[in-house]
Amino acid sequence: MSILSFTEYLLLEKNYSKLTVNAYKKDIEAFQKFLELEYDDSVLGTVNYAQIRRWIIILVEQKISNRSINRKISALNTYYKFLIKIGDIEINPLAKHKALKTSKKVQVPFSEKEVNNVLDVIAHNNTFEGLRNKLIIELFYSTGIRRIELIEIKLSDLDLANNTLKVLGKRNKERYVPLLHSVIETIKLYKTQRQELSNITDFEFLFLTKKGVKIYETLVYRIINEYFSMASLKVKKSPHILRHSFATHLLNQGADLNAVKELLGHSSLAATQVYTHNSITELKKVYSKAHPRSKK
Repeated sequence: MSILSFTEYLLLEKNYSKLTVNAYKKDIEAFQKFLELEYDDSVLGTVNYAQIRRWIIILVEQKISNRSINRKISALNTYYKFLIKIGDIEINPLAKHKALKTSKKVQVPFSEKEVNNVLDVIAHNNTFEGLRNKLIIELFYSTGIRRIELIEIKLSDLDLANNTLKVLGKRNKERYVPLLHSVIETIKLYKTQRQELSNITDFEFLFLTKKGVKIYETLVYRIINEYFSMASLKVKKSPHILRHSFATHLLNQGADLNAVKELLGHSSLAATQVYTHNSITELKKVYSKAHPRSKK
């Protein structure tokens, strides 16, 4: 019942990303630690639902959100399904578990004006960091890629001759997204500054820090948050909101839902449809202004 065997299974057979696998591993280890403290027993394969329920209660008492608790239990459930698959256990203690209720988060995208204001602010900063940050924002907004997808972009993924970028998405699924001419120009300028860096250690990756190593998640989040704090009063300013803005603005301009789905790398339309709320709001405005009987 090795956790290592489980993580290898997720990586090699299920093609989960390293980020997801590490999150699963941490959640399972947290439950194992709970068992040691609460029951003086760390054998994950012998637990019953009552013990898991006790862990859930403790997490609730610790003010952990229902969404986060559901994620932890989902990781645990995946682990027990793996144990059944390899024959270590016969019954999944979570077989009849029902997820905690969660409220739907309303993701408010940046407006086109807010995005343009940020792009105007960084338009003329031609330092290495200035061009890197500009390219990060332009790529998020023009392609809708995820934060981890941006971090993992390699120089070899760029095909400037054909205006495309290869993106490695969830479960190692590849997709190609088009690049705007303006973004390609920024890439060229950034690559020129990038070549001037000394002591590059992660040479194959597109985005680096000044020290020549691959950028990391908190840095990307900080870049987006800092720049958009200058242009937006929205509470949440993150790479995901920029991805949300990309999808919403495309739909507002009449883009096909299936096309947006492919650009975002979603496996089903259901995941893409969450972005239609704001476009429907925009359509209502257009409808109200344009319909001949809307003023009657």
